[in-house]
Amino acid sequence: MKDLDDRGYKWLFSNKEIFRELITSFVQEEWVKDLDFSNCELVPGAFVSENYEKTFSDLMYKVKLRERDFYIVVLLEFKSAPAPFVAVQVLGYILDFYRHLIAAEKELRKLPPVFPIMLYNGEKPWTTTLDISALIEGHEILGDFALHFKCFPIIEYAYAEELLLKIGNIVSTLFLAEVHYDFETLAKQLLALFERTEDKQAVSLFLNWLKQMAIYERIDESHYREFERIYHERTEVNMLENAIREEKRKIREQGRADVAKIMLLNGESLEKVKLYTGLSEEQIQELQKELKIFHN
Repeated sequence: MKDLDDRGYKWLFSNKEIFRELITSFVQEEWVKDLDFSNCELVPGAFVSENYEKTFSDLMYKVKLRERDFYIVVLLEFKSAPAPFVAVQVLGYILDFYRHLIAAEKELRKLPPVFPIMLYNGEKPWTTTLDISALIEGHEILGDFALHFKCFPIIEYAYAEELLLKIGNIVSTLFLAEVHYDFETLAKQLLALFERTEDKQAVSLFLNWLKQMAIYERIDESHYREFERIYHERTEVNMLENAIREEKRKIREQGRADVAKIMLLNGESLEKVKLYTGLSEEQIQELQKELKIFHN
C-alpha cells in the first residue's frame, strides 16, 4: 500500500493544476487569493534530508505572492497513524531547506517564507498536534523566547462528503474516492471533471490514480474499467465536438473569403475589405495573390 501512496501522490501533485486546486480549495488563508499561479514552479529535486526521507515524501513549489518569492511545501505523510513528534520533524525539514539556501546563495540577505502543509491520507484518526509549543513542557515560561511553529494540516477523512461534492474538483474527488468511496457518485464526478477541467492531463492523472487503486485492490477492478470507459468515451465525444467546431470555423472563414474575393474583383480597397469581412491584411493579401490582383 505504501508504494502506491508514495509514487502516486507525488505524481498527482506534481501537476500544477492539481497543486493549485489543493491550495485554493483546502488552504483557507487570506493570502491565498494573492498567489500568482501563472508563475508557479516546481522546485526540481525533492528536498528531503537523510533524516526525514523515510518519514516524508515532499513536493516544493515556488510561486509569487505580492511579487515576492514564496515557497509552499507539501509533505506527504504515509504512515497508517501519525508519529507523536511530526511538528519537530517538519520544522527540521524547513531548517534544512534554509541551510541549503544559505549555502547555495552567497548573496542571500533574507530567507523566503515557507508554508508547510502536512497532507495525511491514513485511515486512523489524526491525534498528533502540529503546534510545536504543545509538545514543549513549560513552553509558556519562556515568554517571548519560546519556540513557535505550526504546520498546516490537510487531513482527508476530516472533510465531509457533502463538502467534497460541493468543491467538485480533482483534489476533492481524490479525497472522495479515498474516504467516501461510492461507485455511482464517483462515476458522475469523473464525467463532471472532464466537462469542467481544462487541463485534461490532470484528469488523466486522476484516472491513473484510480487504476493504481484497482491494482492495489482498494477498489474493484470492474469499477476502474467502467471509469476508464467513461473517460475514453468522453474523450472521443470531446474530439468529435472539437472537429465539428473547427469545421464550422473553416466554413465561416471560407464564407468571409468568398465575400472578400467578390469585393476585390470589384475593385474595393483593402481597408474596406478588412472592414466588411473582418479578415486580416495578410489574409486579404493572400487572396489578392490568388486572384492575381495587385491594388490597394
